[in-house]
Amino acid sequence: MALVNAANGIIWSNALVYLCLGAGVYFSVLMRFPQVRHVKRMVKLLIGNEASETGVSSFQSFAMALGGRVGTGNIAGVATAIAMGGPGAVFWMWAIAFLGAGSAFIEAALAQVWKEEVNGEYRGGPAYYFEKGLNAKWYGMVFAVAVVVSCGLFLPGVQSNSIATALTKAFAIPPAVTGAGLVAVLALIIFGGVKRIGKTAELIVPFMAIGYIIIALIIIVVNIGQLPGVIALIFRSAFGMDAAFGSILGTAIMWGVKRGVYSNEAGQGTGPMAAAASEVDHPAEQGLVQAFSVYVDTLFVCSATAFMILITGMYNTVRPDGTFIVENIPGVQYGPAYTQMAVDTLIPGFGSGFVAIALFFFVFTTLMAYYYYSESAIAYLFRGSKMNQKTVFHGAMIIFLFMTFYGTIRTADLAWGLGDIAVGMMAWLNIIGIIILTKPGLLVLKDYEDQLKAGIVKPTFDPKKLGIKNAEVWDAINKRKALKRAK
Repeated sequence: MALVNAANGIIWSNALVYLCLGAGVYFSVLMRFPQVRHVKRMVKLLIGNEASETGVSSFQSFAMALGGRVGTGNIAGVATAIAMGGPGAVFWMWAIAFLGAGSAFIEAALAQVWKEEVNGEYRGGPAYYFEKGLNAKWYGMVFAVAVVVSCGLFLPGVQSNSIATALTKAFAIPPAVTGAGLVAVLALIIFGGVKRIGKTAELIVPFMAIGYIIIALIIIVVNIGQLPGVIALIFRSAFGMDAAFGSILGTAIMWGVKRGVYSNEAGQGTGPMAAAASEVDHPAEQGLVQAFSVYVDTLFVCSATAFMILITGMYNTVRPDGTFIVENIPGVQYGPAYTQMAVDTLIPGFGSGFVAIALFFFVFTTLMAYYYYSESAIAYLFRGSKMNQKTVFHGAMIIFLFMTFYGTIRTADLAWGLGDIAVGMMAWLNIIGIIILTKPGLLVLKDYEDQLKAGIVKPTFDPKKLGIKNAEVWDAINKRKALKRAK
């Protein structure tokens, strides 16, 4: 564990915190805040494109990416941020979500520009746009390996550990039983490929997010008199103006950004892999859809958790030296228990079961997304290989399922520590890459907006017209669509 903590200290230094915030500001300002200007279009685009034989629909891609974003970070991660950084960490989670939506637009649009058709399905993401956009295949290979290690080995354990902890507390289910059941159901989905993952996410994600937010709203309404004070506390703590929490301002920023990036994945490089799988008319469409998924994850689902915890007072906050600033629930370890106890204030005995069930759905969809990301990275690494890709995929599935099961029985601290290393590795590699690829990202947005201003209802994409090279897949897409229109 000491080695894991040391690695985290290096990867998650202030430099990465500043890089995440700085990249969000950089892209948002250069693009004139499309995450604000195009909110209506974001919603419209969710139902704008249908699935094809090659790609999933925009909504399925949105649901896959949101399934990856909405996970244990939205429940246990928010609780951890409040425990370590105080209420002010919530503001910095909001900040990284708002700014990160700019990064999410760029990375998703680039994934669409340089996606490929592999074995009848669209594949793409950072590895592909690093190779084709930066002409740096070695960088793409490094990122793909990082994804396999992160999403295939480290991150599944964070998710499965949280659900095992919650189910043990709520229903006294042994962790090993939870692990076996989770693996069995997960195997049925991921062995069906990206189409089955997309369809499953399309069904589960809206249901789980809406149900969770409704419970949060009920708790807020019941405690409505406390709401102004909670909001004021978040903002005072975020800027060091609260007497109790002022001493941990730097910690609040670090934990807010760290848990924000872990939860919404903006700039991390995973969302683009789901974005690339979509069938769209223009790359900017997926950029806007993925920016909206960042909003839904943090501004809605994470906020729901934060307000439930803060408005009921069901939290502790510790200083870096381990002493308590706030100890409202002595002896309770940070994690799902904070949210469970908050919901219990509404209906005694209901919280543990509700949060455990909500967490199961959150974790399940995230694990589906993680497997898809791992598979996409493996597909990239083994392109052109003489090895049978199906054999490689099946081997990856078995390892992934084992790591999911193993996560349910290992310690929470180790699971989160390894997960943070994984997220940090991908964020460093991806954010540096998309900053270098700023120009084509801006060209994509300008082209899209110019066509909208010209009155074109459905903008199309011609990379050659924009001087973007190595985007051959769009020649085939445009020919296919021209034939379809001619019929």
